[in-house]
This record gives sequence, C-alpha cells and structure tokens, in this order.
Amino acid sequence: MFHEQRTTVPDTPAQLRAEYRDELADIVDEHGLETATAETSLEPVDLEALGNGDLPDLSLEQAAEIRSLEEGVRDPETVVTMACEHLLMGMSTAVMDVEAVESDLELEMDAKEVQQKIERRAEMSFEEYVHLQHVIVGNMP
Repeated sequence: MFHEQRTTVPDTPAQLRAEYRDELADIVDEHGLETATAETSLEPVDLEALGNGDLPDLSLEQAAEIRSLEEGVRDPETVVTMACEHLLMGMSTAVMDVEAVESDLELEMDAKEVQQKIERRAEMSFEEYVHLQHVIVGNMP
C-alpha cells in the first residue's frame, strides 16, 4: 500500500493511481460502506465512487483514513507520516533534491511546494502523493 516502502513503480502515474484506487476500493468493499462512512471523514458518495472504479479527489490524510480501516494498520496520522518519510528516504536513495523532483513532475508544483508537502508543512492531495512517489521511486537505482 502507499505508506509502505516501494522500490518499483508502474510506468505511469495513472497506472500507480489505478493500483492504489483498487486497493482502497477493496478495503471499503471489505469493511462496507456504512463502516467506512462512520470511521472516516469521507462522504458516502466518494466512497461509492471508489467501488465504481473512480478515485475521487482525496487528501493523503483521507486515503490514510481508508487504509487504517484494515486490521493491523496504524492510525491515519501514522500512515501519513510513514508515507512521507518513505518519500524522503526515496529521495536520498535516488540522490534527488526537490528541484530534481520538480523537474520530473507532470503536475504544476514548484520545488518549494514539493518540499513543504513532503515535510507535511502543506496539505498534500492523494493525486500529488501518487505523482511524487512515481517520480522519486522511478529514479531510484
């Protein structure tokens, strides 16, 4: 799942997004819409969208809320912390700075924004996380 250390990613951010969408949808399906609605801050319509094969606009925190429904997974805050720490470790492994990450991103985000989001000083959407992870892990040796 997205908060675990990755060493490879699919060819495109869209493929990585689809992988995560399917995993999140499986979690919602396994626990049920009612439980997912009660235990997350997401609206039922967004949770239903996952079941229909769509990935609604989620924050990284909201994706972590869904992920934390699984038994043995820590609280959403820890999931987010782990996810961002793995991005930082990946940048070290790939020998990338925020300017290098920015230059490979398909999203409009400057180096300062990249740094703020990875360091959790600015809110990160799940879409931004997917793109950052794709760039960083894709550049690892």
